[in-house]
Amino acid sequence: MAISWIHPVRGVQALLSVVVLGLMAYVSSWWSSHWRQLSPSEVNFMIFAPAWSILALTALLVIPMKFSHLLASPAARYGMLGLEALTMLFWFGGFIAMAVFLSDRICFGTVCDVARAGTVISAFNWVAWTVTFVFGVIGVVKGGAMSFGKKRTVTKEVDMHQGV
Repeated sequence: MAISWIHPVRGVQALLSVVVLGLMAYVSSWWSSHWRQLSPSEVNFMIFAPAWSILALTALLVIPMKFSHLLASPAARYGMLGLEALTMLFWFGGFIAMAVFLSDRICFGTVCDVARAGTVISAFNWVAWTVTFVFGVIGVVKGGAMSFGKKRTVTKEVDMHQGV
């Protein structure tokens, strides 16, 4: 099976998701132990977004590879596109919410640096999800199908003529 450009991008999305999950888990743990209360909803949402992304990546990678016959129906293609759009919106909402949350606070120390780093990495992950979503939309609009990294083969009909 040929590897297209989308597989390395999916790998980057998975790697960035795991990094953000670890960073935000640290921030949440610090907040809970230092303030003895639940961490803010912005931090909790930035724990949810990577967890959701890992589940979405599983579906976005496994279905085209192992169950490609399911992508023959338009409902499945639009469902995959919707899953990607939802994940992209989760990352957008998450990094914007964290950026606003951190801008209103007097914040210093290691935990603030970790939260800022998680926010910046989340923005890069949103860009990666936006790129794959845009190419998915282009695939649906242009070809009526979404390849999701699977290269489509074009079959050329050969005209057979009687020879000499």
